[in-house]
Amino acid sequence: MARSQGRQQILGSVAIHAIRDEQGQLLGFAKVTRDMTEKRAADERLRQSQKMEAIGQLTGGVAHDFNNLLTVIRGNMETLQRRLAERGEEHLQRLVNMALLASSRAAVLTHQLLAFSRRQPLQPKSVSVNTLITGMSEMLHRTLAESISIETVLAAGVWPTFVDANQLENCLLNLAVNARDAMPDGGKLTIEAANVFLDETYAAVAEVPPGQYVGIFVSDTGVGMTPEVTARAFDPFFTTKEEGQGTGLGLSQVYGFLKQSGGHVKIYSEVGAGTTIKIYLPRLLSSESPPEKEQSGVTVTRGNGETVLVVEDESDVRRLSADTLRELGYRVLDAPDAATGLRLLDAHHEITLLFTDVGLPGGMNGRQLADEALRRRPGLKVLFTSGYARNAIVHHGRLDPGVQLIMKPFAFSGLAAKIRQVLDGL
Repeated sequence: MARSQGRQQILGSVAIHAIRDEQGQLLGFAKVTRDMTEKRAADERLRQSQKMEAIGQLTGGVAHDFNNLLTVIRGNMETLQRRLAERGEEHLQRLVNMALLASSRAAVLTHQLLAFSRRQPLQPKSVSVNTLITGMSEMLHRTLAESISIETVLAAGVWPTFVDANQLENCLLNLAVNARDAMPDGGKLTIEAANVFLDETYAAVAEVPPGQYVGIFVSDTGVGMTPEVTARAFDPFFTTKEEGQGTGLGLSQVYGFLKQSGGHVKIYSEVGAGTTIKIYLPRLLSSESPPEKEQSGVTVTRGNGETVLVVEDESDVRRLSADTLRELGYRVLDAPDAATGLRLLDAHHEITLLFTDVGLPGGMNGRQLADEALRRRPGLKVLFTSGYARNAIVHHGRLDPGVQLIMKPFAFSGLAAKIRQVLDGL
């Protein structure tokens, strides 16, 4: 049974029993009505959670394989680009540049898949939401049409939160772009920030602990969404935009990032009235967070003949990594698995850095290899790489303290800078 109270639908289970006297004569009926609204909602949340987890596992695996392929494609195209530049082959360079641009777009797509499936390695720090939103103001004005006005309403004394600042910026930018697309004739975008308290009732629905949260509310005056569209808005690849206008991964990426960060996101929308997306991030109760390492002024330099041990089970990726490092001026030894890597480490005391994939065959993953290598060689530098974040180096959605990681697909300049950073202890 379903009945409405105002605009809220109430679901109920009704049982009717006949009441008879000692002679069996019917006296009347007894009716018992049970409110099934919360149970139905709980069942739906469980179903949605199981669906998102299943899709997340699939997309995480796909992203892993694609990132390995993109590493090889991008790396070899960059090598070809450098060779053609030396020869002055401008026409061929343009073709290579187009291929590199396509590979970069593909890398963004796999990054969105990882964000949705909650397998991206987050690097959180203490963040002032007010400062972050203020700092994004110019970017938002450049991104949105001139016909859209932007207003920020930032409450005083908003608590800090512990979150990956870059990913939070991407999240808000995603929401702003969606809002722009919902206001083709112009309108108003409002971004608010305030301290909020989620009570036990709401927290149970949001599947987060009750308590103090930092709220960010992004509202537009656009066309709004129907209840059917709102219900599917966080589903991956679901989009109401015309073909070629979107991947359908923007909101699913936002959902995955916030859930991985211990937060929650909720959509409120009405056709013709606009949409508000409410984000909740846990308050950071401690002011202590790992200090940021200063990156400005770091110069990407070539190697000075240091020896790097590359451990990677994908042969094409291993070959590309080794060739790239040699071109950068390093001596390179390579191995397809941890056991071979340890034998090379014991035989070559000149090895100064271990560059290893996290996922390795043979019963020993990259983290276990690094732990054993450091036991044998305490001064060894270690840099991990991965097509997607694995539990070996990421726990509770966060990169383990002290772990150095470069995600696939990495660029020539990115690998050069990261290797130098790790070797120099920057």
